[in-house]
Amino acid sequence: MYETIHDKIQKSPFKNIYWFSRHLLNTDQYGAIGKQKEKQLLNTVSMIETIIAQDDFTDNEKLDITKNILTNDLNNIAVAGTKTHRLTLNLIDRLNEDIKTLEDMVIFCITMKYVVYPINHALNYVPSNDLEFCQKAGKNILDTLGKEKVGLVLSTWDTLGVKGCLDAERTIVVEEFSKLIDNLEHLQIEHSELDDNILLTAFIQEFERRLGQKRKARGGTSLESITDFLFNYYNFKSSSKPDHFDQDIEVDKWFKCKDGWTVGISCKRTLRERWKQLSQADRGTLSHFKIRELWHLITYDKDLSDDKIVRLGEQGQVFYLLDNSDVLARCKNHPGMKDYVRPLSNFIDDIEKLI
Repeated sequence: MYETIHDKIQKSPFKNIYWFSRHLLNTDQYGAIGKQKEKQLLNTVSMIETIIAQDDFTDNEKLDITKNILTNDLNNIAVAGTKTHRLTLNLIDRLNEDIKTLEDMVIFCITMKYVVYPINHALNYVPSNDLEFCQKAGKNILDTLGKEKVGLVLSTWDTLGVKGCLDAERTIVVEEFSKLIDNLEHLQIEHSELDDNILLTAFIQEFERRLGQKRKARGGTSLESITDFLFNYYNFKSSSKPDHFDQDIEVDKWFKCKDGWTVGISCKRTLRERWKQLSQADRGTLSHFKIRELWHLITYDKDLSDDKIVRLGEQGQVFYLLDNSDVLARCKNHPGMKDYVRPLSNFIDDIEKLI
């Protein structure tokens, strides 16, 4: 009769390794004891392994003793009457159902030592904030290359966060996976290639699940945050928007010029999403509120037509484009558009001239 992979897994003593890890890290049902009480649980596992290694007991006696150790230690791991204690009692019931043989107890110990604990430890080194990662990378770029490379920070800001954090995750996963493979040689239980695969995939599945939680918590780094980063890096002082200026225009940062006028800065990948808003801000309105100019830091300028540049430029709006931009090259020597486009390498100098 043909035996499916499911049948083979069910016959393996390692079949519960994924579920043990889930139970130990389940917050709602079992209080995530494998994470919250990691040190105490590792001590319990060490004691269990000591009993299992003894030759004076039968397997049944070892099972009874170790289950008693596990139950008592879990029961005492939290103060009676607390929510944590109630959830721990749920875990005790769950483990009593799942641990039926001494092999099951060995697998429980393996799960805590080689799946739950390494993942807990590794997650401490996974970036928890995209913005923090971007800021660190951006600072290193400017420290090394100078303010002329602001455009490089701008053009890579998104990938610095998303790709950078994922690269960091990837390095950690490979490192921990390699350690686990090495540890397979030291398991104090007979194991087949299938058993190894069950352990390895349980590790990766649980690791990826928790990394997904990290990613969700990190969220995506907003490109608008780069203006805050640059102002902090160069110690520029920002200001609030001009009093009573109520135009429906998204401006990420304002700064006051030394002559009392104000400049607004907007940072976006493309102008497309703000085009209709910006076209309503005429030169007269800006002058009325003593707004010298509105500056747009653009990373994708393919939709920046000559018509948009001229129309908005005449209204006191300026476009900072990447130094290698084809649009910048086309416009900088054009008599009708040259005053409305500037290279990003000049951005910091232009602020310093005005404040």
